[in-house]
Amino acid sequence: MKWVAWALHRPFSICVLVLALVLAGSYAVTKIAKDIFPALGTPIVYVAQPYTGMDPSQMESFLVYNYEYHFLYINGLDHIESKSILGISLLKLQFHPGTDMAAAMSEHVNYINRARAYMPPGTVAPYVLRFDAGSAPVGNLVFSDPTGKHSLKEIQDAAMDRVRPVFAALEGMSAPPPFGGSPRTIVIKVDPDKLRSYHLTPDDVVQALGKGNVISPSGIMRIGRQTATVPINSEVSSLHDLGQIAIRTGASAPVYLEDIGSIEDGSDIQTGYALLNGQRTIYIPVTKHADASTLDVIRRIKEAL
Repeated sequence: MKWVAWALHRPFSICVLVLALVLAGSYAVTKIAKDIFPALGTPIVYVAQPYTGMDPSQMESFLVYNYEYHFLYINGLDHIESKSILGISLLKLQFHPGTDMAAAMSEHVNYINRARAYMPPGTVAPYVLRFDAGSAPVGNLVFSDPTGKHSLKEIQDAAMDRVRPVFAALEGMSAPPPFGGSPRTIVIKVDPDKLRSYHLTPDDVVQALGKGNVISPSGIMRIGRQTATVPINSEVSSLHDLGQIAIRTGASAPVYLEDIGSIEDGSDIQTGYALLNGQRTIYIPVTKHADASTLDVIRRIKEAL
């Protein structure tokens, strides 16, 4: 009864207090993050290491072993799991609950760089992903051309270079590279009969390509009172220039790349594709961050469209 009597004697204070609670609640409802999953903060890190052409046993021996050996120095590590298939290995690092994941990721990157020093030549940097159940795809951006005027390669270029940067810059979301297409690749098809007729081997072709297409920085030349930048034409800029790379020179007639095969502006070996109503298409998965609101991310996507 004491509180009721106090409220009856101060009606204006009670009205102001109720009004403040209503306003604060209304503001919180509009600003609170609306999501399916809470921010769990699961202490798991994934490392995906690609190496084209290596079988699972080679991936395990030459790559995964080095990672596992160096990762044991990371503080707070509980255990490591790994799986290897043709051309790629996936390592799962489970940490103890309460581990400072920011510090663990920093150590993680340092030991990755150290482990790569003991790996075979040509090993590229791995993909390091922090796992969280809240980082879920909220949709797919699907690209198609019902008129058929644009090729799949043109659609992929537009999705990669024009659309993806716009969506990746939106707050609370990330956009991985587009899927479903084939990356542009210059394909050189060597004729074995022509190689034998010129007494050449495939290794000679590979070495000639490395020597005939060299990326070199421009030089600087002092001409009078001016300092000019002098570019070097050691890079191949067209298919015709690529065909003019000499494989063998000397006293006999030179042999060029175009003499022993064909050169095509094509695509890499197809390992997957996407279909929309039975037609090849390109799509970009749209993934939100773990601490972002799903509804806010979807609203920003619709505005950006």
